[in-house]
Amino acid sequence: MNVSLRYATRKDAVLVADLSRQTFYETFAAQNSPEDMQKFMDEQFTRGRLIMEVGAKENTFLLAYVGGEVAGYVKLRDGKKPPALGTLSALEIARLYCATQFIGKGVGKLLMQRSIDIAREMGKKVVWLGVWEKNQRAIDFYEAWGFTTFAETEFLLGNDLQRDWLMKREVEE
Repeated sequence: MNVSLRYATRKDAVLVADLSRQTFYETFAAQNSPEDMQKFMDEQFTRGRLIMEVGAKENTFLLAYVGGEVAGYVKLRDGKKPPALGTLSALEIARLYCATQFIGKGVGKLLMQRSIDIAREMGKKVVWLGVWEKNQRAIDFYEAWGFTTFAETEFLLGNDLQRDWLMKREVEE
């Protein structure tokens, strides 16, 4: 399968927002209550809020395409990092999602590799991310890429306070 990547621009903000909401819902709706999902989507993960993320100076978005169809995306965030990383220069992989029909087709792999390459180009020592402790498919994917758990944090999905694992991996020179 031929997967290609491109940087998203402000012109892609609506596409990124809609893809973000679609892939988040596809990934987590089955494991959470409809009420918590709806509250999260309506209050915390709104289309308007997501549109504003695209083009913000601390964010970089990459879109993945299979043929002419958007298949996934990654949001990289440079700035805030967990205290457990200390003084390490780090880049966050804030979101990495594939549309359901493209899972297992190399989209996530290409997005991850490019994210690590970007971190290296920026001179970062580590990349890090947060993952829900119950999202085993994602945890397995990250572990296969050499990520290890270094801390935990809380994530509020609707009214459900959940635990995310913070994972990191070194960026090779």
